[in-house]
Amino acid sequence: MKPSPLTYHRPRSIDEACEILARVAPEGKVLAGGQSLIPLLSMRLAAPAHLVDIGSIPRFDTVSASSELGVTFDALTTHADLEAHAGAAQVQPLLGRALRLVAHPTIRNRGTTVGSIVHADPSAEMPAVLALLGGSVTVRSIRGARQIRAGELFAGPLESTLETDEIATSVTVPPARPGTGTAIDEIARRHGDYALVGVAAQVEVDDGAVVSARMTYISAGEFGRVVDLGDTLRGASAHDARDPLWQTAAEEARDSVETESDIHATARYRSQLVAALTGRVGFAAAQDAVRDATRVSAQTGGQR
Repeated sequence: MKPSPLTYHRPRSIDEACEILARVAPEGKVLAGGQSLIPLLSMRLAAPAHLVDIGSIPRFDTVSASSELGVTFDALTTHADLEAHAGAAQVQPLLGRALRLVAHPTIRNRGTTVGSIVHADPSAEMPAVLALLGGSVTVRSIRGARQIRAGELFAGPLESTLETDEIATSVTVPPARPGTGTAIDEIARRHGDYALVGVAAQVEVDDGAVVSARMTYISAGEFGRVVDLGDTLRGASAHDARDPLWQTAAEEARDSVETESDIHATARYRSQLVAALTGRVGFAAAQDAVRDATRVSAQTGGQR
């Protein structure tokens, strides 16, 4: 199929883009990498009267990383560029770990991480990562700029809280905290396909035992919800995956995280994946925390 008729705009600055979008809203859509929007246009699942292509705006693909401020990446930063950014990997390792699971290399070379986040697909990795880390999105319009916290960004599947005249210009995620590890994994029919179920975890460990644990789910549960498993996993071993608390957490997640059936998998099968991945990814995050503590201890000569 072909997109429905539309007017194409190619602004050369973010101010010009905001002015155009203000004129054509709510009949306008913003195009960045296009890996999510173009298929929707081609299948006529979206039919905007105006397309505002921000892809030619110069210097709109910057990545900055700071151990104090976290990682900030602009609207035209591709998945591939963010994944390859050494500073971002050091400051917040979960970004690179998640980006390696996003689609296929061709998609990552063109698709933008900010675009993926505001597209708000429950089957995508990066919205879940933003929710887990508690990041924020900066948006612009002719009225000025504002920040939207992750917990306030997602209105539902494929729906964000951006106004129709606003453009997402950057995303910021906080740095990794000392003593806290992260991990992400998913099950897909083929590598690069949308996940049947995925889990991202953030686990804090002290003296070899879990102190707190938070997880988000991909293709399962309430979109954008962060599940706190700290009470269940408090005291769990960060060294032994056979600790019964990991199995208890897996069973709790299976019973509490809602799943749905579709042509790819039944709800029951997805619930079993939720359980398996909760224990596996949670323990991997705990081990990541231990490795981080070991590295910090080696750098400081064992002093705390």
